[in-house]
Amino acid sequence: MNPGLRVGIDVGGTNTDAALVDPDCTVVAWSKTPTTDDPGEGIERALGAVLPDDRSTITLVALGTTHALNAVLGRRELGRVMTLRVAAPASRSVPPMTGWPDELRAVVDGGSAIVQGGVEVDGRVHPIDPDEIRRAMDGGDARAIAISGPFSLQDPSQELEVAALLRDHVGTEVSISTSHRVGGLGLLERENATILNAALHAVVTRVVDGFAAALAAHDVAATPFLTQNDGTLMQLEHALEMPVLTIGSGPANSIRGAAALTGMSDAHVIDVGGTTTDVGVIRSGFPRVAAVGVDIGGVRTNFRMPDVFSVPVGGGTRVRPDGDLGTDSVGRSLTTDALVFGGDVVTLSDAAVAAGRVEMGEPARLDGRSWPQAIADADGRVADALDRMKTSRDPVPVLLVGGGSALISDALAGASEVQRPPRYDVANAVGAAIALVSGEAEIVADVGDHRDDAIERCVEQARDRAVAAGADAASIDVVSVDETPLAYMDRPISQIRAKVAGPPA
Repeated sequence: MNPGLRVGIDVGGTNTDAALVDPDCTVVAWSKTPTTDDPGEGIERALGAVLPDDRSTITLVALGTTHALNAVLGRRELGRVMTLRVAAPASRSVPPMTGWPDELRAVVDGGSAIVQGGVEVDGRVHPIDPDEIRRAMDGGDARAIAISGPFSLQDPSQELEVAALLRDHVGTEVSISTSHRVGGLGLLERENATILNAALHAVVTRVVDGFAAALAAHDVAATPFLTQNDGTLMQLEHALEMPVLTIGSGPANSIRGAAALTGMSDAHVIDVGGTTTDVGVIRSGFPRVAAVGVDIGGVRTNFRMPDVFSVPVGGGTRVRPDGDLGTDSVGRSLTTDALVFGGDVVTLSDAAVAAGRVEMGEPARLDGRSWPQAIADADGRVADALDRMKTSRDPVPVLLVGGGSALISDALAGASEVQRPPRYDVANAVGAAIALVSGEAEIVADVGDHRDDAIERCVEQARDRAVAAGADAASIDVVSVDETPLAYMDRPISQIRAKVAGPPA
């Protein structure tokens, strides 16, 4: 075995995939097993299936997981959050968690208060009342705190001041999230993202503990990382501070893995799993980021997420009695519930076996039946999703990955070419294994006379965050810098975003 091997693991809703990758991005070993309820158990099993005998050749193990997203969608395992908005009296007309689904709010809402303070767009800072903040926290049972304030991207000092005050007041057992670290411009959306971040702390802690236990069980001393929304890595300590950044890691891993397996840096990627099909875009080697706020479980947010469109098409998608394709899936029970595996549920996998698209299970169990309409429905849904992600009518190159991608036709409407790269079925795990470490920053700045200084300040913040996430400080490159002028200001003020990336330290 060559030194410098990496392991990537991706925990999906149906399967947990693992891949062992060498320094040339060649997949040396891989596995695909059903996802388990206990994250540590599933990770340990996937890891053990691909490890070489000589553990010292492993330099990095990276994990992508859907646990955070599933917790929000399923309204389970989330912590209760006390929300503190430092913005009174200006923002009292719209209280925190306005517009949240009732069932999600009932699980997460641990109280809220809007207290004196806040930063104005022109840089003025209104003072806080420490006693008011302490009183707001007394008597609650929340185990996490979300702090937000207007224009904290421009000046985060007040959020940090309040966080330090509360740390002294409530102790270290309560996690604290600050909005300037989580979201972008827009107080309510950034506040929502911060509340979700705080609520997910216990969920990701459980995953991190299971991951660490799995590494110890297999005597792996390599540096562990979690993957995040842009397909890059972060150290476990950073993931515990910013758990919301793991929500979009699954699709991002697949997009990055597809690019690595094909050598393409610009393409549309279709990832077909057991439950859903995700369509995304890779540009210059990184997933295209959604241009607008993202709805997570019915909550409007504005943190950076991959631009992905999902449709209910997967290997476990049920076929209705009339032969049409349904929208629900048997999920991880595919290998026991589908007809070809001895079950009594007609799935898209059964329809694909009958159509000769794929070989699995025991085709004789189908008794010569076929479901052509279900196949047509699957192709149509995927083609429609691809069309939604295109920016023109021209056909585009498509990379087809995921364990269920064999169920979809190669002659896909809207595609100029369709590639299924080698080991397409574990592209998500490959994406985790080959990922870089990144950092992003967003500021609001006066760019009239000091534009270059403002851009450099934003880039430096991004560099600092990349190093905090585990990047090698000497090898960080600037990926992108975007500037958006803000309208209706009395002087030139812009929103500046910077992204940097580099190899793990």
